[in-house]
Amino acid sequence: MIEVNEQLEKNWEKLLDTLQSMVGKRPEDLNSVLFLIGVQELGKGPLHFTKEQKQDLMHIATCKVLSLSGFYTLEGLDKDGWPHWKLNEKLPRISLISQENVLREHVLRYFGEELGIFL
Repeated sequence: MIEVNEQLEKNWEKLLDTLQSMVGKRPEDLNSVLFLIGVQELGKGPLHFTKEQKQDLMHIATCKVLSLSGFYTLEGLDKDGWPHWKLNEKLPRISLISQENVLREHVLRYFGEELGIFL
């Protein structure tokens, strides 16, 4: 288990380095990366977002990356073009650290499968 976490950490750092070279700023944490994914998935480019919209973008990203394992399905877009997701399967109850690791693994998978950035 330690090796998996070490490899996850190495790949995560590589992703942060890659994102820094792409957007000009290194994301601070998982939430920052989720925000970037949310903006990507919304597809409207870099806009000024309210605090509530930023939270919505992180939710969109979380649903998108977890959809890769079937936890969510895209239901469609609302009249403003924002995606809405349906929960297919509840996530297992795990510790906060394990939750973050699961999200990181899915984020890495997202960048590989959806954007062709394999680490």
